[in-house]
Amino acid sequence: MLAYITKRLFSLIPVLFVVTTVIFLIIHIAPGDPAAVMLGIEASEKEVEALNENLGLNRPIHIQYMNWVFDLLKGDLGQSIFMHQPVSEAIIEHVGPTLSLAILAQIIALILAIPFGIFASYKRGSIVDYVLMGVSLLGMAVPSFLLGLFLMLFVSVQLQWLPVAGYEPLSKGIWTHFQYLILPGISLGTIQAALITRMTRSSMLEILNLNYIKTARSKGLSEISVLLKHTFRNAFIPILTVIGQTFGSLVTGAVVVESIFNIPGLGQLVLNSIVRRDFPVIQGVVLIVTLIYVGLNLIIDLLYGAVDPRVRLDRK
Repeated sequence: MLAYITKRLFSLIPVLFVVTTVIFLIIHIAPGDPAAVMLGIEASEKEVEALNENLGLNRPIHIQYMNWVFDLLKGDLGQSIFMHQPVSEAIIEHVGPTLSLAILAQIIALILAIPFGIFASYKRGSIVDYVLMGVSLLGMAVPSFLLGLFLMLFVSVQLQWLPVAGYEPLSKGIWTHFQYLILPGISLGTIQAALITRMTRSSMLEILNLNYIKTARSKGLSEISVLLKHTFRNAFIPILTVIGQTFGSLVTGAVVVESIFNIPGLGQLVLNSIVRRDFPVIQGVVLIVTLIYVGLNLIIDLLYGAVDPRVRLDRK
């Protein structure tokens, strides 16, 4: 197990190298000058050049890249051009809302998806199965931002049950914190629920046709025991994979939803940094998000052995 974890950690090095190189090149090759954005349209060319020299943006691109990599090796993500603070501090300030939103969206997705997927597989070919699969297909087709706008209009504006937009930290109280995240959580979690529902149904159907399930039923076990203890447990590995991937996508894909609901998370930080051409912040956020995504995949791999004893990472 330790050898496997060590191997996976070392495999992160080429992944991070490729990610940092690609994102650095894309950001610096794209049109736009941070100095010109900071000084405004009335700034002279000499003023723009002087600020670029002060920020080190007029150096050759390979020199800028090497300096950034050396700083990363020292644990320094750089300094924000616009916010005048270390990038690490900016990420820490904005990562909390994103993680809270992602966790709530994942919980909502699991609460909806797992029971629906199990029930659809049990009622395979019935009207219930068709309805549940139709709803899941609709959930995959509707964009999260569009669903968020509909929820905002109906629940917040017309019914006035929840705040329209904004964010309050957890220190203000659990309910105060989550009432600002419920609507964006539903908006993000619906698509994930649709994916997990379809995967749950598919995995369950593969197990339900196996001989040991028929044997369990012939012994007089209840359907609940057959479905949950014998079928769902053995069908959970592909479901667990999808859960890990969807949670990673929630962390990385909340940009639009955070902007609509005015949540100061990583998505809004990246969006504002792109508009401002704040290179260090964009590079730092993408790097951290990549680490989160790869780390989640590693955790999912390690959980395989705990979920299914047939899967042992230390076996050949």
